[in-house]
Formats: sequence, structure tokens, C-alpha cells
Amino acid sequence: MKFILAKKIEMSQIFRPDGTVVPVTLLQAGPCIVTQVKDDERDGYTAVQLGFTETKKLAKPQENHLKGLPKLQILREFRMTEVNDMKRGDTIDATKFVAGDRVHVTGTSKGKGFQGTVKRHGFHGSPASHGHKDQLRMPGSIGAGGVQRVFKGKKMAGQTGNARVTVKNLEIVDVKDGVIALKGAVPGARNTILEIRSA
Repeated sequence: MKFILAKKIEMSQIFRPDGTVVPVTLLQAGPCIVTQVKDDERDGYTAVQLGFTETKKLAKPQENHLKGLPKLQILREFRMTEVNDMKRGDTIDATKFVAGDRVHVTGTSKGKGFQGTVKRHGFHGSPASHGHKDQLRMPGSIGAGGVQRVFKGKKMAGQTGNARVTVKNLEIVDVKDGVIALKGAVPGARNTILEIRSA
């Protein structure tokens, strides 16, 4: 299984040899350092922890955890079935991936704050004709009156975005100088930290 941490740079486009345009997201992938290898016997599950982006200052617990390694700001864990020959201190970079690979990308989506049902769930709103004053973007009826409560999972206004989102089966179009060009869009704003794993 291939995996790496990356920082979202921007969206762009690439022209293929046949002249077609491909919309891509450019990601600064790695270099990442293996900071911990977990196994079934000691930790109860198998995983590899990666560190990304160096910083000047860390809290004492993190500093102790990374003893002998560079001061890494971001730590993320990737669960695996087997660790193979990975060990603490190994470096992982974008060269592990090649054009044509399929990957799953996980990140935190853009937060949009408290939103109404039209923006949050795509409700079409009420008619804008006579007799519908102040009802244009209202949610409308929220269910039967007999049960005297609102059912769980009802589509209503509330916090939108700022959630962990995974986009699956994205194609890698190009890999050059540590930058991965992924076809399509990925969650988050610029500089969002993303987890990339092979599909």
C-alpha cells in the first residue's frame, strides 16, 4: 500500500498529448518521515505514523516522541495489514507514485459556517409569487405532527463543511519535483494537509 501526506497548492489544468484539457489539483507531496511503526503485539493494531513539515518549536511530549528526528509539525497515522520492512526514520516522497495510479484523498473540507437548507442540502425553496411573503428560502414542513418530535437525520439548517471528507479513485496525471497533479478536486482550501493512499 502506498501512502503519503501532502499540502494542497492550487488547482490548474494540464494539456494531454491529444489536445484534451484535464483539470488538476496540484499537491506538494512529502517528503515525509516515518516517526513510529505500530504492531499488533505492542499496540493492538498495525499502522505507520508519518511526520510532515518541519517547525522550530514543539511541545515537550512531541519533542520527546520525535527524539532523534527533525521537529515535525504534523503527524498522521495510516492503518495497514502489514508494515513490510518500514522502520522509524525512513523517508517517503512523491516518487512512490506514478502517473496512472488511482488514489483516495482525505482532508478537512472548507468550513462555511451555519447555513440554511437551500445552500446546505439543495432545497429549491418556496414559490416567489403572491402569498408567499418571507417564505422563499424556508425549509417548509418538517414532518408529521403525531410523533411530537423531529426525527433524527432530518435535513435542516446547521453547520456546513469543516468535516473530514474522502474523495475516492482520483487519477494521478503527473508527478514532477515532489508535486503530484491529481485529476479533479480534493477537499479543503489552499495549504490544507491531505492524506493520500493508494486505492
